[in-house]
Amino acid sequence: MDPVTMEECFDGSDAEKEDDDEEEATTHLRDRFRLSTINIAETEAKNNTMEISPSVIVCISDLAFKYAEQLADDLELFAHHANRKTVNMNDVILCAHRNRHLADRLKSISYDLKAKEPHSEKKRKKSSNKEDKALPSVVHIDSC
Repeated sequence: MDPVTMEECFDGSDAEKEDDDEEEATTHLRDRFRLSTINIAETEAKNNTMEISPSVIVCISDLAFKYAEQLADDLELFAHHANRKTVNMNDVILCAHRNRHLADRLKSISYDLKAKEPHSEKKRKKSSNKEDKALPSVVHIDSC
């Protein structure tokens, strides 16, 4: 049996530490998500003069978190498929294609955002001298 070096011991523990950090971050995110979900559910219940049991709120928050995780995975895959490292609005709209109302609403929001963006003028290619001579900018037509 080969002896284990110190580097091999540290490499394994570093990987475990990264896994623990990632798991801790996910747990923290899930907890924050759960708190937000509880807050939203309680606010909506109050606005509609309803009561929601805590077990239902927990179930809703868990389902919503799992949906958000799946959505994030899908968005990442769509961007990767398009050879991009960044998710864009088209990826989000594509994820919503099964929910026609949501997809239409997202398209509307996308158009509104694009309309609010300042229009950047694209630089035109300077035409060559040959093109200037061949295609005059004004054509005169003489009528007989």
